[in-house]
Amino acid sequence: MTERLRIALQKKGRLAENSFNLLRKCGLNFTVRGGGLLARVKNMPIDLLLVRDDDIPSFVANNAADIGIVGENVLVEEQLVSNVELDANIIMRLGFSKCKLCLASPDGKSFESIKSLKNTRIATTYPGVLRKFLFKEDIKATLVEMKGAVELAPSIGIADSICDLVSSGATLEANGLKVFKTILDSEAVLIQSKRSLTPKKELLLKKVLRRIDGVIKSAETKYVMLNAPREKVDKITELLPGSDSPTIVPLAGSDNLVALQAVCTEKILWENLEDLKSLGARAILVLPIEKMMS
Repeated sequence: MTERLRIALQKKGRLAENSFNLLRKCGLNFTVRGGGLLARVKNMPIDLLLVRDDDIPSFVANNAADIGIVGENVLVEEQLVSNVELDANIIMRLGFSKCKLCLASPDGKSFESIKSLKNTRIATTYPGVLRKFLFKEDIKATLVEMKGAVELAPSIGIADSICDLVSSGATLEANGLKVFKTILDSEAVLIQSKRSLTPKKELLLKKVLRRIDGVIKSAETKYVMLNAPREKVDKITELLPGSDSPTIVPLAGSDNLVALQAVCTEKILWENLEDLKSLGARAILVLPIEKMMS
């Protein structure tokens, strides 16, 4: 029987969609059906376990899944509140589903410092992370644990401030709240237990990790092509952000112009293009890179 690598993923939500998109870009062919809890990858021996995001750390720690994609905020919280030690460690940061766990209070009632939290009530869905933060800062406060709608707590009088996830900040603003302290920066992470995999699963995992790394790098990388005067090549190369030595070839029919091609690993801004043009570059193309492998 073929060994199949098991990957735990959030079954629905923004993190789920981003995770599915990442794996499909890695060449995994699968279909997620309705309320199904298992999706089998058709072209590789991999099973996707579709579960609640807060169950993913325990799935990985207890060997129900070999690896998992989860928000760092969820991982940290579950490790802090679990009755047993969760053996689930970050092996790769994925760069999507970024958010912050923040302290926020009503407009006009912002705390001058975090020490002002002493003897106040703080509503949160992350009691573990908040409790650790308050202990570190030597602050005694009352935690009001909620399952959701935390931003309503101050307006209905059950808390003085909140500790909640913030992405765009629109929800806080709509409820008259302002952030006064960030206590955790979070993004999607790939986790694995310290338990050894079988040789076949280890080889498969390395293949998946190489592909994920390639997808992440390609998203941050652009292929730049342009024509330029030969005498300006050195200055133009200096302007290309994050590029290695470019490929330079003579341009047919011209003694002075060359074609320059470079892979740039940093963001290409309009200002970069305008600076290139001011040095005599022309026919400048900036192209996305779909796949990369070092």
